[in-house]
Amino acid sequence: MAHTNINKSIVNRLARIEGQVKSLRAMVESGRDCSEVLIQVAAARAALDQAGRLILEDHMEHCILEAVDEGRGQEALDDLKVTLKRFIR
Repeated sequence: MAHTNINKSIVNRLARIEGQVKSLRAMVESGRDCSEVLIQVAAARAALDQAGRLILEDHMEHCILEAVDEGRGQEALDDLKVTLKRFIR
């Protein structure tokens, strides 16, 4: 199943996160204050977490429901549990 709208949104978010990380590197290379760098690290981490949540929501709303409709519900649920253990720290 194609997830064109959510994929475009996620790709855009990841591009912004990539820009944040490049800025972080430049901050470190230029010797910016550690507190400023840490604040930006926290912002990048929060952005990644949000992107992950959106992907997870999409997965549950589309992929899991599709698997249930196709009779693969338990398999999809088992896979989701494994994924959640890795995603949630």
